[in-house]
Amino acid sequence: MVTRRTVLGTLSTLGVVAATGVLPARGAASEQALGQQETVEAAMKRLFGSRPMKDGSSLIKLEIPLIAENGAVVPLSVEVSSPMTAANHVKHIYVVADKNRIPAVTRVALTPAAGQAYMGANIRLGETGDVRAIVEQSNGTLLQVKREVKVTVGGCGG
Repeated sequence: MVTRRTVLGTLSTLGVVAATGVLPARGAASEQALGQQETVEAAMKRLFGSRPMKDGSSLIKLEIPLIAENGAVVPLSVEVSSPMTAANHVKHIYVVADKNRIPAVTRVALTPAAGQAYMGANIRLGETGDVRAIVEQSNGTLLQVKREVKVTVGGCGG
């Protein structure tokens, strides 16, 4: 019997092969390559290397409930108040949930044509922990803001 998990695993492997031309190893190594079962420190190092992060609380507005009644659907929005110019604009907005099995929740790519650096999404949180919004500007500067969210029901782990 073919399960949904098997189909999704096969499709993700085919996607990796199509994107890179390299067949990934099976098991824990392939999960690590996709960011699964990764600590938040390892995820941050994989995404940003050793680049320093500045406090972005004066420029980044992270809207997320302090208490998530259902961890399976947690609304969030990120708005950056810095102007978008061709010389220096918001290139990416990342959302990282420290306690998730896959910490890097999402990445949104933007261009100066966007006019405004904003993203909104529903994310899944496995348990109570910090949620970070990290903004990467086109000049390489990283800005971060984080907020602790208490998960009361469900989430990634049940």
